[in-house]
Amino acid sequence: MPAYTAHPADTAPAYAAHKDDVLKRLRRIEGQVRGLQRMVEEGTYCIDVLTQVSAATKALQSFGLAMLEDHLHSCVADAVAEGGDRARDKVEEASRAIARMVRS
Repeated sequence: MPAYTAHPADTAPAYAAHKDDVLKRLRRIEGQVRGLQRMVEEGTYCIDVLTQVSAATKALQSFGLAMLEDHLHSCVADAVAEGGDRARDKVEEASRAIARMVRS
């Protein structure tokens, strides 16, 4: 199935109003990953590295869920209010994104 193409009404991403917070959160996750690199460079005990891998993974999952929530509450909700093919497409697109997140 082809990827969703942005509708003209989709002028800004759902997170646009709080983009700085989103970027701050991503920078924190980036710091966690850099910390993992540093731990490996320093020869940190495997279990300690794995503990940090788990923390970084949870941070990314939480970030993904927040992005999904933004998308559902704005892009999908707007499309549903509009109705028609766009609504169906947005719901289907969100369903596929949820399925990818659940499988990962």
